[in-house]
Order: sequence, then C-alpha cells, then structure tokens
Amino acid sequence: MTEITNEQAEKELNERSATVSEADVGRILKNQDEIEKKFSSEGPLKKFFNDITLLLSMVRDYWGGEYREIPWTTIAAAVAALAYVLSPVDLIPDFIPVIGYIDDAAVVALCLSAIKSDLENYKRWKTPKK
Repeated sequence: MTEITNEQAEKELNERSATVSEADVGRILKNQDEIEKKFSSEGPLKKFFNDITLLLSMVRDYWGGEYREIPWTTIAAAVAALAYVLSPVDLIPDFIPVIGYIDDAAVVALCLSAIKSDLENYKRWKTPKK
C-alpha cells in the first residue's frame, strides 16, 4: 500500500481523536523535538513544518492554561495527528523511506483542515500586537 485515501486518513484521525487522554498530551509535549525533527527533514512532511510548530505551541499553551479559547475536540485532533506521526505502526510503516510518511502527511493535512479556524484564531492570539 503506497497511497492513502482521504477516507482512511479521516477514519484514523477520528478514531484516535476519540481516545486522546491527558497522558497522550503529555507524551506529545515530551516528544516535541522528535516530532519537529520528522517535519524538518526532506520528504512529504516538510511542507507542514511551520504548521506543526504552531500546532505544538497551541497544544502547549492550552495544556499550560494560557490559551483556552478552543474546544477540547480541537486539542484532541491535534494530539491524535501528532501521535499518528510518532507511531511507527500505521497505515504505511514509517521504515519505508519517504513513502512511509505519506499517510502521516495525509492525517496531518486532514487535521489542519479540520481545525483551520481554531488554529488561525490561536495564531492571531499568539502574534504580538503592534
């Protein structure tokens, strides 16, 4: 399998979002460097680097109580997508060079699309006022 459908990505994101726990949020924040490293290297994830940096910041600010203007479902979707990227066992195994990250990119893209307005609101809140 070298392709992933939007339906498969949506199913993975929805199933994983429904079971996100506080421990999952902590694990994502603990592994922030590893996540950023995956997105900074060449391949299908690189184009999402800036979005992932913002997403991680939003999760961190929500978790720390600094930003609560978003629903838990948005945080759960973000954490689920990031956990999917961390997991070596997914629809296309990550050990397959380049191709192994296609499914990760699809799940991340779907998540970013689903939470776009919440992420934009967070970005406006995070950007210093002039």
